[in-house]
Amino acid sequence: MMKLITRVGVPLLILTITTVFSPGLVAAHGNVSIEEDICVRKVGGNMVHLSAYQPQIEPKAEYCTDIPDVGDTFLVVDLVDPGLRTLPVGVKIIRGVNENEQDEAKTVAYWKPVSHPDGILRGEARLEKGLYKLIITAEGLSPSAYLLRVQQVDYSKLGRSALGPLALLLVLGVVGYELSKSSRMRNWWASRRRS
Repeated sequence: MMKLITRVGVPLLILTITTVFSPGLVAAHGNVSIEEDICVRKVGGNMVHLSAYQPQIEPKAEYCTDIPDVGDTFLVVDLVDPGLRTLPVGVKIIRGVNENEQDEAKTVAYWKPVSHPDGILRGEARLEKGLYKLIITAEGLSPSAYLLRVQQVDYSKLGRSALGPLALLLVLGVVGYELSKSSRMRNWWASRRRS
C-alpha cells in the first residue's frame, strides 16, 4: 500500500505544491497570445483589447472585465487591427446585461464614434456595484460587447483558486491515514505515549 501511495501521492503532491506556489505557470493573463487573451474581442473581424484602471484603488493594476471596486474607472480600448483606426469607433456602457441598448436611462457613459489614428479610445466612467455591458461599435461593422462585473464575486475563479489547497489537504489526509494504519507508526506512537 505504501508503494501505491508513494507512486501516486508524491507526483500529485509535487503538482499541487507547484500549482499553489506558482500560479503564474498555470494561467496568467500576461503570458497568453493575443488570440487567447480574455480581454480581446472582434469588431467586424477586427481585434480590440479592453483595459480598465482604478488608480485610486491600485495605481498600477490593470483589469479587464472583473473590476474590483466601485468608483471612477478609466477604460482604454486598443484598436489592435489598423483597419479600425480610420473608421469612426464609439463606446457605450449600459447598466445591466439584458437591457435595451437604446434605453438612454441605463446609459452610464457614451463616447461618440470618431476615428482614432493612434488606435486608442480613452474614457472614464463612474461605475457602481453591479453588471454592465460595454459595447464597441464601428461604422459599417458588427458591434462587440464586454460584460463588466464591478465588485462582484466570481465564483468560478474562487473555486479554481481553492482547488490547489483542497487537493493538498486531500493528499495529506490520505497519506496521514495510511501512515496511521501502519504497524510501524502505531508502535512509534505507543512508545511516545508511554514516555
